[in-house]
Amino acid sequence: MSCSPRPHDLLWLGSDSALSAISEAWVSQHWHHALPVVVRRDVSQSGLIPVGVRGKKREQRAAGWADPAGITRIVTPEMLAERQHLFGSPFADYPPVRAAITLSDSDWPWCWGVTGSTGYALATQLPTLHDASDLDLLIRAPQPLARDNLQQWQARTETLPCRVDTQVETPLGAFALNEWLREGRVLLKTATGPVLTASPWSRDSA
Repeated sequence: MSCSPRPHDLLWLGSDSALSAISEAWVSQHWHHALPVVVRRDVSQSGLIPVGVRGKKREQRAAGWADPAGITRIVTPEMLAERQHLFGSPFADYPPVRAAITLSDSDWPWCWGVTGSTGYALATQLPTLHDASDLDLLIRAPQPLARDNLQQWQARTETLPCRVDTQVETPLGAFALNEWLREGRVLLKTATGPVLTASPWSRDSA
């Protein structure tokens, strides 16, 4: 499959052998290629895609590498935030999904999507969330965004029926929205590690 996966995208692989370099024993016991892996942020090795594997337990997370030639399907966070996907989910009555539905009622000046355990549940229909789960969200920001608009988004999320964590994705990495609004500078997560910066869109900062 021709693709350019980005962090937080969910990938399905055509075979177990398309996933490599994982040493945790539980992975071979609980993961198989019918389950997706999630793209993580790292420096690519030999053209492989850095991915993470979720286990059945919260503490079961493993880092590995996926062969791009083995990818059969990609689901992006934005796809999971589409209203038909949210309303059609078996978890539509859970607080995190109801919160995402509320956000989808408004038009925002950016693309956004659902990540984390809620995104995984929406994509797989596996029960990886519960009534007390957080909602992890991603805003795509190829260009700097207006602070007033971001404050409106943050204010809206604080009225929702669950805790919401929003990451803002720039071409250089991602940062926590609440930290940006509170501090004016952030710990930018990049492929080579975190960088403290007041200019998360500037290449000089990364």
